[in-house]
Amino acid sequence: MATTSTRAPAGRTFFGHPWGLATLFFTEMWERFSFYGMRGILVLFLIAPPSQSGLGLAEGTAKALLGVYMAMVYFAALPGGWLADRILGARRTVLAGCVVIMCGHLSMAVPAGAGAVYLGLALIILGSGLLKPNISTMVGRLYSQEDDARRDSAFSLFYLGVNIGALAPFVVGYLGENINWHLGFGAAAAGMALGLTQYVLGARHLRGVGDQPGHRLTPDERRRLARAAGGVLAAAVPAVAVAAVALGGITVDHVTVALTVLAVAVPVAYFAYLFRSHEVTAEERTRLRAYVWLFAAAALFWMIYDQAAGPLNIFAERSVDLTVFGWRMPASWTQNINPIMIICLSGFFAWLWLRLGDRVTIPQKFAFGLVMCGLSFVVMSMAAHAAAGGVRVSLLWLVAVYLLQTVGELALSPVGLSVTVKLAPRAFVGQLLGVWFLAVACGDAVGGQVARLQDVWGGVRYFLLLGAVTVAAGAAMFAFARTLGRLAGQGGDREPRTAAVP
Repeated sequence: MATTSTRAPAGRTFFGHPWGLATLFFTEMWERFSFYGMRGILVLFLIAPPSQSGLGLAEGTAKALLGVYMAMVYFAALPGGWLADRILGARRTVLAGCVVIMCGHLSMAVPAGAGAVYLGLALIILGSGLLKPNISTMVGRLYSQEDDARRDSAFSLFYLGVNIGALAPFVVGYLGENINWHLGFGAAAAGMALGLTQYVLGARHLRGVGDQPGHRLTPDERRRLARAAGGVLAAAVPAVAVAAVALGGITVDHVTVALTVLAVAVPVAYFAYLFRSHEVTAEERTRLRAYVWLFAAAALFWMIYDQAAGPLNIFAERSVDLTVFGWRMPASWTQNINPIMIICLSGFFAWLWLRLGDRVTIPQKFAFGLVMCGLSFVVMSMAAHAAAGGVRVSLLWLVAVYLLQTVGELALSPVGLSVTVKLAPRAFVGQLLGVWFLAVACGDAVGGQVARLQDVWGGVRYFLLLGAVTVAAGAAMFAFARTLGRLAGQGGDREPRTAAVP
């Protein structure tokens, strides 16, 4: 494995880091530009009538589709990480991911009907699974094992690129809403093309990092894998055909429900496997029980948090006064509030957690994050009440909602991978790091289905009930924080000082 030394690198640097970090920084920034830009207008495009060049989907179907799309982006990180580690190596896997993502956005940029849109979403999911887990791995491998301080600094810079890229709705949203939806999707494709171009041109600065798989498959393993893949395919095709006949045809709703079940079933099955594994000791099993509760709390958090791109985006478009000095800004621009707040508040929270030190435990941070996220939906219920009867409310309502969610995110999100490493059984640390992202997938998928209830309950009741449940869950976690701490074997906690938009 090629790495730099623990000393500052000689020659050209990127804020004192190896220039290879610049290659990965801008690749991730443009990939996030394409992801968040397209996400910012996706649900608005899905529910827009065909007369406005939209797909004209029912609102509940559109929100469910958005939820499972975001869920599958994180779900695909598991096979993507495995492919890099066992077959292609991280560098080539990221390259393939860039190409596939760009093709996905190009497919959506072509006004060729629903088929092109669904193909585009599938390609973006596949490409994101190839890119997302492996580009972060390459950042870490630019440094030696002992160079923890500079590696932490590098990830801080890297995550700054994530949040800069997340401001994409300023461009993609304006083009999509004000000119043409497909032009907006085309802008996302152009952003990914820029990321791909500079990744190819800057590959030489990576100094061999990620060129080789960490644990390449043996010829015998390759043969077994091919047989297993053939068996799964042979079983899947008739199963889909039988389902189509039984259901009278497969609809978008059927697909979203099936993928939601998958997003929930996989982590449940994996945790069941861990608890039964002979490689997990009794002490590790105790810590694993604590981790399951933290995993469930994270899934609940993301279920609420990631509804920003669906119900909250639709609320902004229909019920918020977006007029500024006589000009109406695109509704998707409200999706920029969170990354702007992340950039502004990350430094303060890094100082705060350092100041508080061991006095605040990981379960307490998770509980605080849940309470803040739940309160954001309580505020949303008040905004929905104020907007009753077609009244357009102040943008400050959404600013308050996103402020609460950002505060919650900065408490919960940065410690997720840290607590995973801390509590994972020794034989399963690498696998559990991948499973952590399934908390996001599970929350997003369930959130997409839960969002259908808004059509039945109405906005006020929907936001209030979900907010109350989440606040109650956070309060319960506060009450049992000491117990969870004992199960986790915590004497004190020191977490990373960086935060990222996932």
